[in-house]
Amino acid sequence: MVMRLSPIEAATAFIKTHFPTCDGAILAGSVVRGEYTSTSDLDIVVFDTSIQSSYRESLTAYEWPIEIFVHSFDSYKEFVKQDVERGRPSLPRMLAEGTPIIDHPQLSLIQEESRELLDAGPIEWSQQTIRIKRYFITDLIDDLIGSTKRAETIYITNTLVELLHEYILRTNNQWIGSSKWIDRSLRTFDEELADEFLRAMEEIYINNDKNCLITLAEKALLPHGGFLFEGFSLGK
Repeated sequence: MVMRLSPIEAATAFIKTHFPTCDGAILAGSVVRGEYTSTSDLDIVVFDTSIQSSYRESLTAYEWPIEIFVHSFDSYKEFVKQDVERGRPSLPRMLAEGTPIIDHPQLSLIQEESRELLDAGPIEWSQQTIRIKRYFITDLIDDLIGSTKRAETIYITNTLVELLHEYILRTNNQWIGSSKWIDRSLRTFDEELADEFLRAMEEIYINNDKNCLITLAEKALLPHGGFLFEGFSLGK
């Protein structure tokens, strides 16, 4: 049986074949963190000053699934800006954690700026934003309490967990995540809190017990005034 190339070997060979004239390239993602699994792909950020616009593409090469994110040294900045605004630093994290496979003098500066951005945390929420988020979480909690259908309870739970993790992390100047990055983002902030989220979901999914999630939401909203319904208005 022929062994496939290592992540760094495959990424280097891929760039030399597909982007031989690029200005720089960074291998990022789970493979550089030592967390990759049998289904992990190679995330490669490519810098090429000749491109007309940034793009993303998925390919397979050297028996690896490969995701490429192609930017110029100017275009990537808009994507970083969008990530900062949404509080989910996908590109900054790839740049900060990645390993250069085609080096360029500008890459070290880009990586250092990305690390500083991650350390600084996301843009602080306004009190109005916090108030709006409190209201929508309260609305979901009411739906959860009143739900009598198993399917509806599960879907409410899924939405509530996403909003609640976002609320807790953003009100504590922390980056958020999606999918598996919800748990990773919570654990970066507080391991016990991440475990509490997991227990609350398991109680609902396994035992149909809503109390843990309701209590978690109540504790999370309390520092900013608790649940909110009476007197809330939007656009009035």
